[in-house]
Amino acid sequence: MAAALGPLGWWQKWRRCLSARDGSRMLLLLLLLGSGQGPQQVGAGQTFEYLKREHSLSKPYQGVGTGSSSLWNLMGNAMVMTQYIRLTPDMQSKQGALWNRVPCFLRDWELQVHFKIHGQGKKNLHGDGLAIWYTKDRMQPGPVFGNMDKFVGLGVFVDTYPNEEKQQEAQKRRYSPGVQRVFPYISAMVNNGSLSYDHERDGRPTELGGCTAIVRNLHYDTFLVIRYVKRHLTIMMDIDGKHEWRDCIEVPGVRLPRGYYFGTSSITGDLSDNHDVISLKLFELTVERTPEEEKLHRDVFLPSVDNMKLPEMTAPLPPLSGLALFLIVFFSLVFSVFAIVIGIILYNKWQEQSRKRFY
Repeated sequence: MAAALGPLGWWQKWRRCLSARDGSRMLLLLLLLGSGQGPQQVGAGQTFEYLKREHSLSKPYQGVGTGSSSLWNLMGNAMVMTQYIRLTPDMQSKQGALWNRVPCFLRDWELQVHFKIHGQGKKNLHGDGLAIWYTKDRMQPGPVFGNMDKFVGLGVFVDTYPNEEKQQEAQKRRYSPGVQRVFPYISAMVNNGSLSYDHERDGRPTELGGCTAIVRNLHYDTFLVIRYVKRHLTIMMDIDGKHEWRDCIEVPGVRLPRGYYFGTSSITGDLSDNHDVISLKLFELTVERTPEEEKLHRDVFLPSVDNMKLPEMTAPLPPLSGLALFLIVFFSLVFSVFAIVIGIILYNKWQEQSRKRFY
């Protein structure tokens, strides 16, 4: 039996039809799309996809701005252009971000990202890359591809500069072939707010997985898809101009809370690139679950990954109230006075006993 197509398959088929200019195939595809068909088999059940416009962005980029009425907010050096949103220009020491203002309460979803990274820099003389976020906090600038460190949620990084490899070369050390990574490199990280992204090591200590992705200065479209279904995280890419998705990362047992925000950010340092986002499209995936799966897939309140120990967050002690502080000071003084009085009494008794010995 032929496998049914989901949003990825239909997107590939649509682009093939456009490139082939085959009228009959396009008409058939339109009829199928119009009938609302297009399920994809996921596990033991069926998946149906629905585009969520409040979490999606495409040309002509309506609803993008800095005000509270916009669905998407810009930050830093990000700019809206006619054909793309530029997170950072090909200039040093820039950072920018684009954040959805609406929290996402979907249980299962798929995010398709159309992006482009290009610039004047030659091999290994460009940076630093971009990140795609699903996090508790939004609009928080920082050192992790333009976002805050110790974030809470999911980060997917398209890293274009090998910091760790350059440090190894400076120390005249080499990785073994099985350990060395080839850049640009896509990786993923789940954080509960306790972990720092190790920029000097390109996130190696905390990554869930990764793959090489040659995405710079290409003359065709580049895409990334993040799929989260039944606590199963899958990341795929279409970067070869063949309209085909290739697997990159697959991690079971990923637990992400609902109500977080989607966003994307970028940063440049001494090296730079243009980091452009053409579109972000979020699909709600309606997945059939057995009663046992319903019990297992209950909502969580902190991100985690099965079989991966994340350091627990230590909550700061609440500040003392005025009454509590007064009582502590009061009883401390009483105890001090009591201790002084007892000390004086004992000293006087010791002196009396000393005098009696001399008589």
